[in-house]
Amino acid sequence: MGVPAFFRWLSRKYPSIIVNCVEEKPKECNGVKIPVDASKPNPNDVEFDNLYLDMNGIIHPCTHPEDKPAPKNEDEMMVAIFEYIDRLFSIVRPRRLLYMAIDGVAPRAKMNQQRSRRFRASKEGMEAAVEKQRVREEILAKGGFLPPEEIKERFDSNCITPGTEFMDNLAKCLRYYIADRLNNDPGWKNLTVILSDASAPGEGEHKIMDYIRRQRAQPNHDPNTHHCLCGADADLIMLGLATHEPNFTIIREEFKPNKPKPCGLCNQFGHEVKDCEGLPREKKGKHDELADSLPCAEGEFIFLRLNVLREYLERELTMASLPFTFDVERSIDDWVFMCFFVGNDFLPHLPSLEIRENAIDRLVNIYKNVVHKTGGYLTESGYVNLQRVQMIMLAVGEVEDSIFKKRKDDEDSFRRRQKEKRKRMKRDQPAFTPSGILTPHALGSRNSPGSQVASNPRQAAYEMRMQNNSSPSISPNTSFTSDGSPSPLGGIKRKAEDSDSEPEPEDNVRLWEAGWKQRYYKNKFDVDAADEKFRRKVVQSYVEGLCWVLRYYYQGCASWKWYYPFHYAPFASDFEGIADMPSDFEKGTKPFKPLEQLMGVFPAASGNFLPPSWRKLMSDPDSSIIDFYPEDFAIDLNGKKYAWQGVALLPFVDERRLRAALEEVYPDLTPEETRRNSLGGDVLFVGKHHPLHDFILELYQTGSTEPVEVPPELCHGIQGKFSLDEEAILPDQIVCSPVPMLRDLTQNTVVRKPAAVLKPSDWEKSSNGRQWKPQLGFNRDRRPVHLDQAAFRTLGHVMPRGSGTGIYSNAAPPPVTYQGNLYRPLLRGQAQIPKLMSNMRPQDSWRGPPPLFQQQRFDRGVGAEPLLPWNRMLQTQNAAFQPNQYQMLAGPGGYPPRRDDRGGRQGYPREGRKYPLPPPSGRYNWN
Repeated sequence: MGVPAFFRWLSRKYPSIIVNCVEEKPKECNGVKIPVDASKPNPNDVEFDNLYLDMNGIIHPCTHPEDKPAPKNEDEMMVAIFEYIDRLFSIVRPRRLLYMAIDGVAPRAKMNQQRSRRFRASKEGMEAAVEKQRVREEILAKGGFLPPEEIKERFDSNCITPGTEFMDNLAKCLRYYIADRLNNDPGWKNLTVILSDASAPGEGEHKIMDYIRRQRAQPNHDPNTHHCLCGADADLIMLGLATHEPNFTIIREEFKPNKPKPCGLCNQFGHEVKDCEGLPREKKGKHDELADSLPCAEGEFIFLRLNVLREYLERELTMASLPFTFDVERSIDDWVFMCFFVGNDFLPHLPSLEIRENAIDRLVNIYKNVVHKTGGYLTESGYVNLQRVQMIMLAVGEVEDSIFKKRKDDEDSFRRRQKEKRKRMKRDQPAFTPSGILTPHALGSRNSPGSQVASNPRQAAYEMRMQNNSSPSISPNTSFTSDGSPSPLGGIKRKAEDSDSEPEPEDNVRLWEAGWKQRYYKNKFDVDAADEKFRRKVVQSYVEGLCWVLRYYYQGCASWKWYYPFHYAPFASDFEGIADMPSDFEKGTKPFKPLEQLMGVFPAASGNFLPPSWRKLMSDPDSSIIDFYPEDFAIDLNGKKYAWQGVALLPFVDERRLRAALEEVYPDLTPEETRRNSLGGDVLFVGKHHPLHDFILELYQTGSTEPVEVPPELCHGIQGKFSLDEEAILPDQIVCSPVPMLRDLTQNTVVRKPAAVLKPSDWEKSSNGRQWKPQLGFNRDRRPVHLDQAAFRTLGHVMPRGSGTGIYSNAAPPPVTYQGNLYRPLLRGQAQIPKLMSNMRPQDSWRGPPPLFQQQRFDRGVGAEPLLPWNRMLQTQNAAFQPNQYQMLAGPGGYPPRRDDRGGRQGYPREGRKYPLPPPSGRYNWN
């Protein structure tokens, strides 16, 4: 599934699911950067309980960013990752759990996509290096200017794969980072932190989902837990919906296409390597003080509220006169399943279904029309009803021919409009544009450092005319520089031919013409379409894939060995007779080991990350598996325009042959390589203030060897089993920094390793009859505009009293009720949840008053006009609510006060947090 295409479609169809993040930036005082205090209330008017980080979405942009210069070495990469996590943490501010998951060994079905990506990255990297060297030599030969070439090894992003030394070092650095923040950051004080590094098998997002499923299965699970998952993959939306958690939010960096990228040769913006001309760098600022500043701003984050998406889907999927009981949860499961047909990480999308052609809407409409015939839902608890899916697919197959013809008509129409646009732009553009001293300038820009200004324009024009008359060989359209020489960058007369037209990729299938199915199978599979047995095999493999993916999303990995053995998908019209196809998977399969996965996904160019004897299997012509590592491979555009959209035609890895070849080189592994080749588990961290700290410390002191149940009342309701870690960092031990630029830690927390225990509404209407509008923020009671008292006084002069029910109405909204959970208001219609923390006091459940400007005076007579906010402030000391008293009670902005460390209440603007002072070398500067 294309990530940009899916998000673009989703945001246009369901716009209210997206909320811009309010981010508090660090401040600087006397040259010292003061970090954000994440222990304060979240400025987004919401309090999150758990934050989950899909770390691979953080590692890649920090190690090889596209919109800024890359870090110089591995140490700078680690610091960039730390800063990125700090930024996310300051935005989300979780109160219970931080779960950091790095991709471990993936299922075999995912390894095919990983193999394709890494072979492409290696090929594109080598081609880019050759092109860069060629352009550099051409520019220098012409006398151009280029900065000296940095002698450094090219960073191979393929090292971000389990089993490499880079990933092993990253795990060590993250352990240090967690220990540092637990000791020195007040926002981490009572937080439970779980690190699932690359040694733990499974993709990062699916390890997170396994954790959530396990906690949901526990008897004391809090259904009001607010989850926040960070990641840019489109499948995170499907996974979040699959949890059926009512409060689930995704945070991701806002996608902005066509972001400027620096040139790889001159490090300037505005052009690519192939267009570099070797011009000197322009001076930025009067004294070049802006030389290191980037033209692009720091990326902004957005929230995707899945609870709002669930409301949209409930409204869209609700059907009348059903032969069975409507269940919105089952309908959402079916919607998630139908999205698999437009593409995912494990299966190619069907040829007739494209997201940009509203394929999901088409599937939903067919689903609603056919559901009366199916007699039930398509899925149930991760299992697929193939007989009902067959009805949906055959209904799509009936319109496949018209879909292909309409796609061709739309493409032709688009090309025609683009060609007319280019002609219109050329027609409106002057045939000759002067350059040099006669170049048009914007007002006020002639005095800029880079502009050329003639002291005597009339004399300069005369000299240019005379030189033009005396040089017949020079075109009249050639421009000149200030010294009278022809300018190589001057105006050039337009060519008569249409130079902007690009050759279209050859398409031998021609799906819009009759006989498209025969051509498709002949070109893509090299078989005749009349070969019914082969088509049946392709369809059966695809159906198995649909069942495997759904099971993977809802229950976990059904088989570590299964994969789809073809590069292309069948047609929807081929899904006839699938009801009788088996969908069982082999039991007891195990994942690859890390170094085995490297052999399955790496090209020979990345063999330096493997042991020497293993690396030889990739390049030795006599190797029994040399055919797995082609030096070059074809890319089928498959009807697309760009190579990155095409299909990499790589041979599939035969697991039996691979394991047989590796048996001969396994004895060559060193002890360190053997350690990196082993599978691990999740590691849990708690600070010295955490209620679980003393419990774990006692286990280490007694030397317990058996797995121990986690006391949920000491760990925010988290349940499971854990065992002790041989490499645990106990209190009063020094934590050595793996990054030389960072200090060692003299204070630390407890580390322990849990054992792997895998267990498997109608839209509202307001009282006046108007249709309910979606909530635009997290807080329903937050005012659209925040004004101070002076602004309210100004409005009092221009707005009559009792002027209706607008946003500045005199009537007060109902107060917000806070019950049960310390950080979150209780949702309507939900019962009180038993408290999980034994040290909660009765006064933690309380009703807070509304903000000051929303209060009503009730000491006036019945039926009297409510007192305006700005007049209320002028009341005597006997008023019902004093502004100062209220501010001490609830704090600014109407935030409820939090318990301090002793269980009492504390107002933020008065006393501040009473944390014990850390040592002077901590992250914060304490006064």
